[in-house]
Amino acid sequence: MSTASPDPSVSPDLSADPDLPAHLDASARPDLPDLPAHPDVPDTSARPAAVPGGLPDAAAGSGPAGFPSPTAGAGHDGSVPDDGGSARGDGGSVRGDGDSVREDGGSVRGDGDSVPGDSAAGLGERPLSERRLHPVTPFRRAWAPVAVLAGWAVHDPGQAQEQLTRLTTTALLVGLAVIVPGAALYGFLSWWFTHFAVTDTELRIRTGLLFRRTAHIRLERLQAVDITQPLLARVAGVAKLKLDVVGTDDKDELAYLGEGEARRLRAELLARAAGFAPEAASEVGEAPVRPLLHVPPGVLAASVLLTGTTWASLAAALVVPTLLWFATHSAWTVLATGLPLLGAAGASSVGRFVGEYDWTVGESPDGLRIDHGLLDRAHETVPPGRVQTVRIVEPLLWRGRWVRVELDVAGSSNAVLVPVAPREVAYAVIAAVLPGTTVPALPARPPRRAGWCAPLRWRGYGLAVTDAVFATRRGLLRRRLHLVPHAKVQSVRLTQGPWERFKGLADVHVDAGAGKTVTARLRDAGEAAELLRAQADRSRTGRREAPPDRWMA
Repeated sequence: MSTASPDPSVSPDLSADPDLPAHLDASARPDLPDLPAHPDVPDTSARPAAVPGGLPDAAAGSGPAGFPSPTAGAGHDGSVPDDGGSARGDGGSVRGDGDSVREDGGSVRGDGDSVPGDSAAGLGERPLSERRLHPVTPFRRAWAPVAVLAGWAVHDPGQAQEQLTRLTTTALLVGLAVIVPGAALYGFLSWWFTHFAVTDTELRIRTGLLFRRTAHIRLERLQAVDITQPLLARVAGVAKLKLDVVGTDDKDELAYLGEGEARRLRAELLARAAGFAPEAASEVGEAPVRPLLHVPPGVLAASVLLTGTTWASLAAALVVPTLLWFATHSAWTVLATGLPLLGAAGASSVGRFVGEYDWTVGESPDGLRIDHGLLDRAHETVPPGRVQTVRIVEPLLWRGRWVRVELDVAGSSNAVLVPVAPREVAYAVIAAVLPGTTVPALPARPPRRAGWCAPLRWRGYGLAVTDAVFATRRGLLRRRLHLVPHAKVQSVRLTQGPWERFKGLADVHVDAGAGKTVTARLRDAGEAAELLRAQADRSRTGRREAPPDRWMA
């Protein structure tokens, strides 16, 4: 079916017949009868004026700075449903629930429309200024082929040794002459074909030598931007930028950038995520930091020595290989068992001291800043509002002297907040990460009949509920106090085993984000039922009154 195109010279007079719908031209088509309005026919008179390219007029449906608002209509090539659907345009696919969008060459605008290619300058956006990583990056990436060969040798040492014995000097030299330039060429090409750019709504990372991959990281989904510097990177003056995005398990990274450029880019990304205009974000600079805590090296060393796991792993590394030697008289068996045990002992003592050396915690508008490391230096951020649970750990030999604070952050691997500190100092840091929270002094124990269900261990259980948190304690030798903000509670459950039901006891489980569950063990059944009902009400109230999780609020 074909439709005749109207004469553009004819100007319809919409006021000629007020009884006709606004989109019908009675003066230009006098042969048409009067048609009543149909409820299923949309009124197109309210549609925004079109501009070349089929995009809505910026004045009709736009957000700040002329960008399309989330409620504005999509372009001609796709739309993103609010319920997390997908849209396919000319250059790729968009996941409505995603945090980063992967596709093979298309460019994704901040409102979800898809246009071909990476050039958006013709659509009114600022032209992209793509940048490359630091020139030292090829040296780091050139080790990839060598690492593959080393992994094969470790996986099958017998076969690797047999192949090496067959090599002549000439074959070895030829192999080196091929492998070394090949590795160097791979490192150079992978660096050459890696670009990144910051647009008004996202960070784009293009990588791939044979298969192109483009990562679109939406700035409003960023929850942390960390800087890490391994030892060799510190010597070379470069740094690695790691990006924590809501809803993803793996971190995207830019490795490596110059140290100064990494700090400037980090400040710019955090400012963009906070809602600063693109023109002002680069001028905001690093947010000011107010120091809260610094762990002296002597205190850290003493805390490592007074930790039971350090001595337990060291004793296992010495005793187990000795017993195996008297039992088997096999040096290979002793080495295969002793080396992993020695590695574990070193990781729990020396490795912990090296990793937590010079631990500093500071408060800034974009969250808590954590700097630490003796050889590998790390600059991490605990974003505001993302902390799901907090644990206060107190080993036996630390009683009355120090505590350790650990935490679970949604979508982040940051697990330690305070490695060791006096109780009062640690509680001040907790108040900074969970505003308005007071740590309960003495959680209430279960009733004495709980000893029939958990002999001895029942004395380590405790429960306390405040206006801000749900707190449980467990452990006799190594005490652990778990704090869950009411606003982070996702579900509450009550369970009873046969013996607990006989004794009139029950467990109350509180499920928080990041897959964590905190349990109040062996409470009185009546108390547990009342706790279940009250905690559900506290959680709803907490979520309703919680401040928004926003950068630099």
